Amino acid sequence: MTYPLIVLPFLAVTVVVTALSARRPGFGRRMRASAVAAAALFVLTAVFDNVMIAAGLFTYPAEHLSGIRIGLAPIEDFSYPLCAAFGVPAVAVLLPDRRTA
Repeated sequence: MTYPLIVLPFLAVTVVVTALSARRPGFGRRMRASAVAAAALFVLTAVFDNVMIAAGLFTYPAEHLSGIRIGLAPIEDFSYPLCAAFGVPAVAVLLPDRRTA
């Protein structure tokens, strides 16, 4: 099993949940906010993953990676923050409103 294959289910669920939330009010605003959040998480992931890998806190077996890296960090590491930035707001708007009147 390779890391890109592990990422695929997370990406698929994110795409489906985000698409299901498209009919909810504020979709465009939510997508813009998600894009800003994704950019911030991308930068944070790039910085901290590179620092942790350079410090020797963890390594990745090369045979399980796609081979694409940003600095020392494999591109696969960036998929989880991307999924979180788009998936969490989509799930939030799909959940029933729990506020009481």
